[in-house]
Amino acid sequence: MTGTGRSSEGLDARRRKLLFRSWHRGMREMDLILGSFADAEIGALTGDELDQYERLLDVPDTEFLPVVTGERPVPADIECAVLQKILASRQAMTF
Repeated sequence: MTGTGRSSEGLDARRRKLLFRSWHRGMREMDLILGSFADAEIGALTGDELDQYERLLDVPDTEFLPVVTGERPVPADIECAVLQKILASRQAMTF
């Protein structure tokens, strides 16, 4: 997988931006994890979930990857429903 399989057609500007940011993190592992999540979920996230997702995208890859892979516990300041969705989707991924 080299990038998004989802078209941004039909998405509002905020969702298009989040989809792009999900696939352009800087660390390929995070591109795959968050990009795949965004491909599957970005169209269905509520306004509150979009807020949560934006905050998660601001977490640096070097801090976020160990949380997503289970190497570190989830810090209280980023615990949210969207993170739980990402963790659940990550469990289903195979690399």
